[in-house]
Amino acid sequence: MMALEVAPSHLIDRLPKPRGRLTPDAPLGSQTWFRTGGPAEVLFRPADAADLSNFLKALPADVPVTVLGVGSNLLVRDGGIRGVVIRLVRGFTGIAVDGSEVVAGAGALDLNVALTARDHALAGLEFLSGIPGTVGGAFPTNAGAYGGELADVLVSADIVDRTGTIRTVTPPEFGLSYRHSTAPADWIVTSARLRGVPGDQLAIARRIAEIEAARAETQPRSRTGGSTFANPPNLKAWELIDRSGCRGLRIGDAQVSEKHCNFLINLGGATAADLESLGEEVRSRVFKRSGVLLQWEIRRIGETVPPVSGAQR
Repeated sequence: MMALEVAPSHLIDRLPKPRGRLTPDAPLGSQTWFRTGGPAEVLFRPADAADLSNFLKALPADVPVTVLGVGSNLLVRDGGIRGVVIRLVRGFTGIAVDGSEVVAGAGALDLNVALTARDHALAGLEFLSGIPGTVGGAFPTNAGAYGGELADVLVSADIVDRTGTIRTVTPPEFGLSYRHSTAPADWIVTSARLRGVPGDQLAIARRIAEIEAARAETQPRSRTGGSTFANPPNLKAWELIDRSGCRGLRIGDAQVSEKHCNFLINLGGATAADLESLGEEVRSRVFKRSGVLLQWEIRRIGETVPPVSGAQR
């Protein structure tokens, strides 16, 4: 008598059962601004911080954990992400004002934080309107734009670590510097308290409008991941890229933007491998011409597959 074949178990069968939602083999490409990339082995949307904490406490120690925001400054590689991918959505998007401080959930859009501060005549947070991401996503790179950065306004943040421990963390513990943080990789920010200062509401509104106009004029609005490379000290990444002849450079359907050449864009059918290969080609050409090795600002995560096509103009 032939033995019956037993179907291999899926990671989801080993996971604790939360109040939030678990989804196996969840597509991630559509959840990133590049609109490309592989799936999550399991996607977890916790109901709230307590649900996240309890899940992590019971999670097997060998299961990798990755946190995903709105996918604005992110490239998910074509092989997808192993383990559990956590998205902080419902339950993590609230924004409240406490005196001159704004308390925002990790899933709150930076733009919405800036608009809330404007509505309460709080200045100093206008720069957030120029960052296409979430509050939680600002921490790994100390996100900044238009003369401000997270480190300038951070009062404290609530985090959950890999053991499920919840605690409040102060700015020095994050070790924030230009596009960098020294905080442990397993810290998951669930909310942040940001400092504003009382100001003139009309002036605040004008500054946000100026930032929006500047973004519309200089940055592409297609499938992109925002600024690709950090600015080297006293230099502009886009100028180095332009001088190296990379404006408009293509690999497959991945292209260096003609409008702002520190942006990579997906023309429609680009794979994550195309985009990453294009970025590496840009780095190589800039280094050969200027001796400056650009550092990626876009976060690249997941499993790779071999690149296919070559560069073309």
